[in-house]
Amino acid sequence: MSIAANVVIAIIALLHLWFLILEMFLWTKPAGRRAFGLTPEFAEQSKALAANQGLYNGFLAAGLAWGLYLGGAGFSVKVFFLACVLVAGIFGGLTASRKILWIQALPALIGLVLVHLA
Repeated sequence: MSIAANVVIAIIALLHLWFLILEMFLWTKPAGRRAFGLTPEFAEQSKALAANQGLYNGFLAAGLAWGLYLGGAGFSVKVFFLACVLVAGIFGGLTASRKILWIQALPALIGLVLVHLA
């Protein structure tokens, strides 16, 4: 179960690294606008906010990677950062887009369950 938990955590960390790239570097580019359904005008107007959001996603990815690096001693770190991802995913799903529940919150919930079962 520990391997499954760590694989899920690694996938979530990579997802959040991808979110960082989308929000910080690709927000105004065609790939970023397509991913978030943005007009060029809105993307340009909101790029500073998106970069800030991307930075936070990077912190989540770094925290999950740190928990993986610590191995068994990283239980609390993994739980904390998975809980942060879960809360952010629920909030985003309720306020921005329902698909965030599936892309962010559900994987975090699965990760939390697996970490506790390991």
